[in-house]
Amino acid sequence: MYDGYAFEVIVEKNGHYPKDHDYPPVPGSTVLGDCWHRFYVRMLEVMQSIDLVRQAIDRYSTAKGSWGEPVKLTEKLPKGEAYLETEAPRGQMGFYIVSPGGTSIPWRVRARSSSFCNLSVTHELCRGCLIADVPAIVGSLDVVMGEIDR
Repeated sequence: MYDGYAFEVIVEKNGHYPKDHDYPPVPGSTVLGDCWHRFYVRMLEVMQSIDLVRQAIDRYSTAKGSWGEPVKLTEKLPKGEAYLETEAPRGQMGFYIVSPGGTSIPWRVRARSSSFCNLSVTHELCRGCLIADVPAIVGSLDVVMGEIDR
């Protein structure tokens, strides 16, 4: 999907983040994985996203294919179940579909959001911290509370 796109994955390697932009330096007092690092990585991801959108806009004018046609929902689903993971802004998102077969409407569909998984580590991140630090820790996870109960 990203063939031909220039981008850097935002991770710390050998004590440094990617050098594709003039990012602000990391303060020496931070600890890898703390709230400051999660915020910093989120901001660097925004920069990478802007670069990807600019590249996609440049490619859009030369796009060919059936990208403008609506998806037909009349195709019959095979009998069985399937699980698919896809990339989402806050991590991996999963979809589980069960079909009785012979119809275009599945019997059961479930979506597992990345926010649910991200929120599940809160008790470990907050272990031994002050109560006043909990909002900053939860906020640094970038959780969307409305999607955790899918």
